[in-house]
Amino acid sequence: MLQFIKNLLGFGPKVDISALIEQGAIVVDVRTPAEFKDGHVKGSMNLPLQTLGSQMNKLKKDQVIITCCRSGSRSGMARRQLLAAGFTQVYNGGPWNTIKK
Repeated sequence: MLQFIKNLLGFGPKVDISALIEQGAIVVDVRTPAEFKDGHVKGSMNLPLQTLGSQMNKLKKDQVIITCCRSGSRSGMARRQLLAAGFTQVYNGGPWNTIKK
């Protein structure tokens, strides 16, 4: 049951987020603009969860995307939303301050 919940929130099998970034993955921070302004991963893109649906055109469906937020919850929701929209390689990076770039 716990694994099901982890997968549902986007915390499935571990992937090497740092390696994906080194290989060109884009980091999408889904926090609010105010949260993003207070600190973010260098080079990340701020697409708040509330407006993600209308801003997906800024992303390519075949690029590797890593979502992040404050705790990993919103980034999990963003991951599911992107996958449902046809994006093929989306990973939940969890809290933004744990991502190494």
